[in-house]
Amino acid sequence: MIATIDNPSNAIEWAMGEMLKEPTILKRAVEELDHEVGRNRLVEEGDLHKLNYIKACIKEAFRLHPFAPFNPPHVSMSNTTVAGYFIPKGSHVLLSRPGLGRNPNVWKDPMRFDPDRHLDAEGKQVVLSDNELRLLSFSTGRRGCPAVVLGSTITTMMLARMVQGFTWEVPHNESGIELVENHYDLSLAKPLLLVAKARLPHYLYPKT
Repeated sequence: MIATIDNPSNAIEWAMGEMLKEPTILKRAVEELDHEVGRNRLVEEGDLHKLNYIKACIKEAFRLHPFAPFNPPHVSMSNTTVAGYFIPKGSHVLLSRPGLGRNPNVWKDPMRFDPDRHLDAEGKQVVLSDNELRLLSFSTGRRGCPAVVLGSTITTMMLARMVQGFTWEVPHNESGIELVENHYDLSLAKPLLLVAKARLPHYLYPKT
């Protein structure tokens, strides 16, 4: 339940906040959707493979702003080596999600929100998981989240629909966007408040 609901919603909230603070990132996401999908229909699941920049924004949110500080504990059933570390049989293993995603030995300028770091020069598909354990989104391997495809689809579709369907602004009574982590967990200390305005033809929106 955490992986299916809380993990994607947390990533989307952080991604939207980061994109609003850096308008060029939001502009690129909007341009990708307009080019690949257009404005005369809503983005659908079949479009997601074309939305590499949208997926890069989400993956960057997973990297920089994980929902939980640690992955669920695992026990090594035999002596093994993972990512260069020897793990004796019977060891209880906990991985730090911020420790991986914000590791300066792996990521250049790790505290900067930069979706481009996930884009390949050859245009390969961006996936939200990372088999090299440089970050943890839905985990990986045989003990990873069994719903990684579902979670990836839900998260990508949610951000794509929000970016495609609306323009987003900071409310007039707010001085700006303050992206600060809660003292007790890694979520936003204050809920992200934005004003949404429709940007597509009116017939694409459900009638209320």
